This record gives sequence, C-alpha cells and structure tokens, in this order.
Amino acid sequence: MIPGATAQVSDRPVNIEEIKTVRAQADCLYTREQVERAVDQMAAAIGQRLAGHNPLVLSVLIGGIIPTASLLTRLDFPLQVDYVHASRYRENTSGGKLHWLREPGDLNGRSVLLIDDILDEGHTLKAVVASCHGAGASEVLTAVLVDKQVNRDDGLKQADFTGVTVPNRYVFGCGMDYKGYLRNLPGIYAVKGM
Repeated sequence: MIPGATAQVSDRPVNIEEIKTVRAQADCLYTREQVERAVDQMAAAIGQRLAGHNPLVLSVLIGGIIPTASLLTRLDFPLQVDYVHASRYRENTSGGKLHWLREPGDLNGRSVLLIDDILDEGHTLKAVVASCHGAGASEVLTAVLVDKQVNRDDGLKQADFTGVTVPNRYVFGCGMDYKGYLRNLPGIYAVKGM
C-alpha cells in the first residue's frame, strides 16, 4: 500500500500511517511472556473449576479469538467450543448500542464459559451472560484476559477469571484492537495519551 493511503474498514476509511504511529508510540503494559504467564494461571483456575462439567466454551468475537485460542490449548479436559458475536465498539474507540451478529443457541442445562478479551465497562459481557441464561445455561462463568480499572455502575462488575489488570487507558493487542487493527500483537499496549 502507498504510504499515507487509507484502507476501508466497515464504512470508514482508516489511515494506515495513523495505525503505524499509534503502534510505534504505544506504551507496553504487558510483554508476550507476561501475558503467557497470566494465561497459564487462568487456565489452571478454569481447570480446577470446570474439569468434569462438560462445559461449552463460547468465544466472544472478535476480541475473544486470541484469548480463547490461548486458553483452549491449556485446558486438558472434555469441552466443546462455539462462539457468539456481539459488539458495542464496531471498530470505533468508544462504545455504542449492543449489536448482535450471532447470539447463543440452545444452552439447555449446560455449563458455559464465556471468554472475551477485555472487561471494560462490562455492558457487552453482562448482556451476553444474560443471553446465555435466557438460552437455558445452568451456569455462566466469564473469563477475560484484561480487566480495565474503570467504574462499572451498570455493567458486569467482575469476571470469574482474569489474566491481568490495566489502568483506564485505551489498550490493544492480544485480541483488543485500535480501529480494527493491532489485535494480532502478542503483548498488551496502551495508546499514548489515551
């Protein structure tokens, strides 16, 4: 791509140079190694709680893809995997109305583990938990790689399993994005000034 050119994401153009600048100036909050250790600890705790329960693991897309994949390879007990797709951000830097692309199917009597990238204000995860209960799940547990230290008046207050905590900054990497980009980075970064 030509320097300074834009790429189309959804219906908004994104300047690739902006993405490169954000990445270059970002503050590293957690390295790949620190993230891997946190995922190891999460997997151990999840295994203690869910081994023997035949759980259904639901990845909350898109951000939950990387944390889900990282955790699944560490869970050594029978489980099934599926996904839900709900978003409030839709590649923006602030949340809006919840938009469902794929709701949970029939969960009658199942133990469900929802895995997402980040617990921010908690609105999305709270809605997904409620939807799983509405679909008949006997229990719904939540796992997030990142717990952002923010006020959660109306959202899910905390996850059952958490990897790391971050301050109230805009973070990306390990599934979290900046305007649809940078999810693929193996560490966790904060946007300079955000």
